[in-house]
Amino acid sequence: MSKSSFAGGPAEMAGLFTLSIRLVIGWTYFSAFWRRLILDNKLIPDEAGYIGEKFNHFLPNALGIKPLIEYLVTHPEALHKSMVAFTIIEAIVGLLIILGVFTRLMSLGIFALAMGILLGSGWLGTTCLDEWQIGVLGIAGGFTLFLTGSGSYSLDNYLLRNKEGLRAKRWFSWLGSGNFPIAKVKPFVLTVSLLIFGLTLYTNQFFHGGVWGPLHNKSVKPKLEISNVSLSNNELRFEVYRTEGADVYGSFLIGIELINERAEVLKSWNNVELSRFPEADIHNHYVAKIKPGKHALIIPLGAKADLTLNTADIADEMGKVQTLKLVDVSGIEWTARLK
Repeated sequence: MSKSSFAGGPAEMAGLFTLSIRLVIGWTYFSAFWRRLILDNKLIPDEAGYIGEKFNHFLPNALGIKPLIEYLVTHPEALHKSMVAFTIIEAIVGLLIILGVFTRLMSLGIFALAMGILLGSGWLGTTCLDEWQIGVLGIAGGFTLFLTGSGSYSLDNYLLRNKEGLRAKRWFSWLGSGNFPIAKVKPFVLTVSLLIFGLTLYTNQFFHGGVWGPLHNKSVKPKLEISNVSLSNNELRFEVYRTEGADVYGSFLIGIELINERAEVLKSWNNVELSRFPEADIHNHYVAKIKPGKHALIIPLGAKADLTLNTADIADEMGKVQTLKLVDVSGIEWTARLK
């Protein structure tokens, strides 16, 4: 067997072998900043493409961090500050990973960012398990970079070669690169790897039924939840919350019907009427807003609102109403019985 021509030690060799992972993961996170601020400004509230609304899409089926997401989407100023801070952190972590600066410290940032993606949006993905795959691979990649640090073609390596005594500094081994600072490395690697694998299996099952089924994908069809339905003072009031479906495509409500016990429609609103729905009669709870569109009432993923409609023309038959029906442009229908 020929002897390797590589001049560095084992730590530098390991860092070199993960160069492609370092560059790709680094760009994955730095590009979020690049897309949101350089190519297009997506940090302006109330404008199309605002990243805060995308964050709102995570809410319905997030794992473990739902209360945090709900707090932010109900406090727009805090949400905006968080989105700015999150974008800056992604830019710093991604750029420093690409350059190989304090690689082990930045790999913990990669690990944390990927964990946030996994828990918040691991259920999203219309054709593949897109966000779940990004999350679990980011966690595994971040841990791998923590183990290897950076080798050749990194600023960590430049400092190790040119700053006398830095290689012996334990703090730099923890934060930068060089020899891994744990003596019993095999049990450590095995334990953390099994924990990451366990997290992968658990979230795959939780979000998608991907371990023992049945398989499900909550990003395919829109789902609306109807609650707090009431008829009083010649008005219909109810709360609607969109909890499933594609995050890039709204639910288009083209019909609302009030039905009696004989399945007769006592009152209905068609798509034209819903496209002219008075915004004053829509009380949105979150950043993602239900609003009238050109041909329907648009309900984005994660949006929740209280709607009020006038029923004065059926005042004499209000007591006969038993069911509220909502109709999507796709033909899907949702119903709720009045108490």
